[in-house]
Amino acid sequence: MKTILVVGGSRGIGKAIVNALKDTHKIINFSRNRIEDHVNVTHYSLDVLKDDLPEIEELNGLVYCPGSINLKPIGRLKIDDFREDFEINVIGAVKIIQKYINPLKNNNASAVFFSSVATKMGMPFHASVSASKSVVEGLVKSLAGEFATKIRFNCIAPTVTDTLLAEKLLRNDKQRENMKERHPLKKVLKAQEVASLATYLLSDDASAISGQVFPIDAGIVSLKL
Repeated sequence: MKTILVVGGSRGIGKAIVNALKDTHKIINFSRNRIEDHVNVTHYSLDVLKDDLPEIEELNGLVYCPGSINLKPIGRLKIDDFREDFEINVIGAVKIIQKYINPLKNNNASAVFFSSVATKMGMPFHASVSASKSVVEGLVKSLAGEFATKIRFNCIAPTVTDTLLAEKLLRNDKQRENMKERHPLKKVLKAQEVASLATYLLSDDASAISGQVFPIDAGIVSLKL
């Protein structure tokens, strides 16, 4: 039974990852909102950016789920918007890595982070989120090299996923149908689909995979029909 730290496991993709792992692994969850009690889950109510982080002696895996979808024309984006997105997506991840690097490297652990298909496409209004998520991808590749024999680092880049974070993009049936039609596979993602890829990357079956960015995109990046 491995011990996996999930940052942001109270909703969306993070919650789906917790649900997928909690019956077979010990889960430590960091989030501001409490999650459902389970015998294998230890919950800490905290804000990663503001609060002190608890000591953890042993870790076999890490998933950093916090993210943002801050979509505005560049003229309406304030410098503080860029700072906030960078703090959530990058600084929070760095804080977690620096705090827990020793228990991770002592256990040949796997770390999974999240980017976005927006880093691969020229999508209007995505300047802030694309900038910060591109940094996440660079961070993952650099750390994968730095800890090549100790920790595996990988990144998942989903398209629109049906979670609270994306509720403005899927706010009604017409908007949802339009979003599906934009994708060659005619769908938006479910959180469980993304969670399945994350759980695979955490597993021993992925022991030869590191430094990779995996799009899960319903074809929007890779296909043109």
